[in-house]
Amino acid sequence: MKTTLLLSSVLLAVSGVFATPITTPAGSAGPADPKAEVNVKQRAPDAAAPTVTQILQFALTLENLESAFYQTGLARFDNNAFVNAGMPTWERGRIAQIAQHEANHVKFLNNALGSSAPAPCEYSFPINDVESFVQMAIILENVGDAAYIGAAQYLGSNPSALTAAGSILSMEARHAAWLNAITQSMSPWSTAFDVPLDGNEAYSLASPFIKSCPSSNPTLPFTAFPKLTVNGKYTPGSQISLSFDSSKVNGQSLFLALQTGLNTIFTPITNNKATLPQGLQGFVYATVSTNGQQLLDGSVIAGPAILNFPFLSSASNPN
Repeated sequence: MKTTLLLSSVLLAVSGVFATPITTPAGSAGPADPKAEVNVKQRAPDAAAPTVTQILQFALTLENLESAFYQTGLARFDNNAFVNAGMPTWERGRIAQIAQHEANHVKFLNNALGSSAPAPCEYSFPINDVESFVQMAIILENVGDAAYIGAAQYLGSNPSALTAAGSILSMEARHAAWLNAITQSMSPWSTAFDVPLDGNEAYSLASPFIKSCPSSNPTLPFTAFPKLTVNGKYTPGSQISLSFDSSKVNGQSLFLALQTGLNTIFTPITNNKATLPQGLQGFVYATVSTNGQQLLDGSVIAGPAILNFPFLSSASNPN
């Protein structure tokens, strides 16, 4: 199972939220586009900042999802299933330890929130075999890492919450790195910086797996953006075809905003097609925007979709 080809089936299975990569050969991972804009997505200027409690509630919402995911996968695939998939049983044991970490995160956040804690929802995960289970784990850990980074700016008024979130964040990153490096023989990182996702972006990526939630759960100040689908396979420098609801475009120019590290690279969209820049590597988050200078809530038409440009652990990675 030491290949990334299996990632395609997982990325296609979640209705366009994730897209299909072509593996980058060893030694070909290059530097990011030097013209990249050094900025990250901003909330709408009239949107109230989420409170510390709301951020912790959202963190628990994501942790509940992750914990349920691991419980589902481990209950479905025993040691024999892992061996038949070409993975040693000790790797399943390490994934079981990751599952325990996620359960501990859930317990910690429940204790911190008390009566304000949201209950687990009903979920649906596109995992049909061990390979798709592991690939889905890689995706969820990367999204979780990015969500905690994006939320950190709202926890500055509460040092204890910020410290706790930072401690969980580092474990999410360790999980993602271990899964990618050990189970796939791919690089444990993308660039020198991880992408920060804001609440709307992270919720847009998590919501396809949430079927329903208890009516008693608190309402969070985040909304899923419309779906973006990247059609077919892609490589850095290739032209890609995009599918999204363009009913609200109204003749405006469109751009594909590509979040990589702390950079956002904008490339024009013409007839629902865009050309990817050279040098992309690892996890990149793609969003259709009417603003080609800065990614704002009000400029988002669809997305994000996850693009993955994997490269072998032995590849040169100067970023």
